[in-house]
Amino acid sequence: MHESVSIIIRSYNEEEHIGRLLEGIFEQSVKNIEVIIVDSGSTDKTLEIAKTFPVIVHEITPSEFSFGRALNLGCQAAIGEFFVMASAHVYPVYKDWLKKLLSPFGDPKIGAVYGKQRGCDTTKYSEHQILNKWFPDESNFSQEHPFFNNANAAIRSKLWKRIPYDETLTGLEDIDWANRVLKLAFKIAYSAESEVIHVHNETTRQIFNRYRREALAMKRTFPQEKFSLWDFFRLVTVNSINDIYHSLHDNVFWDNFANIIAFRIMQFWGTYMGYARRGPITHQLRQTFYYPNGLSRKLSEFKPPDLRKRIEYACKRSNGQTKPYN
Repeated sequence: MHESVSIIIRSYNEEEHIGRLLEGIFEQSVKNIEVIIVDSGSTDKTLEIAKTFPVIVHEITPSEFSFGRALNLGCQAAIGEFFVMASAHVYPVYKDWLKKLLSPFGDPKIGAVYGKQRGCDTTKYSEHQILNKWFPDESNFSQEHPFFNNANAAIRSKLWKRIPYDETLTGLEDIDWANRVLKLAFKIAYSAESEVIHVHNETTRQIFNRYRREALAMKRTFPQEKFSLWDFFRLVTVNSINDIYHSLHDNVFWDNFANIIAFRIMQFWGTYMGYARRGPITHQLRQTFYYPNGLSRKLSEFKPPDLRKRIEYACKRSNGQTKPYN
């Protein structure tokens, strides 16, 4: 049977999250889908949980893994007209998440779509600020810069066949791919209605490593880009002040002050060290990656009742918090 949509999930030791994501996928209003999991050597119950759902599992060794390699293997096995990429530690909010993610493809010039991401109760305050900046509340179906994020995204399969993901990059394979798609005169769309929760609970070391490997990839993708020690001090200061300002207005300053400083230092020290390992990107993309939202705050406005069907996840404790599937 021909599947119109193939969902590709990269996983490694995701027993706490994979079940909730798969439950959300099979609650979608779009039903004609196949789900492919590319697992890179999980040693926990990830695959045991995944196999309780109607999914296809491809296993690779950890030594074979790169972000682009795992995606390419999933795409090679997929048969859909559209490929949907989802991180194993996200989960959709609404039952029409997939429908909203695919709807911009009604324009034949749109080559890829990415959706909104929001944090959860374990997300660092600074990362909430980053997600709000990267994924605003307004959709944009004609984005002029190559920002793109494979944690919640869809692409045309025919474009992947022309442009597979770069398997040598240490990260940002999505932005590299989008940059090449734009050069083919296709458009990148952002759908604010295609919302997922992205679960992150990283240590400071993990934050440092994530931004260091992404800086290595950014340097490869945009070789004229530079990041100096002055950039490190300047951006830590500017972003920390921005976060502190918003945390004061949100009445959460004392709970988050230490985490704000630690996160921003690790974010930009990792970025600096990634560039230092031996340059320009567009102004819009640089603004998206490095600069805060600013000190202005939106005034409260009336919002109509939320009539969309939310997913009621089975993995809930009595206090409303999510629990693992193991």
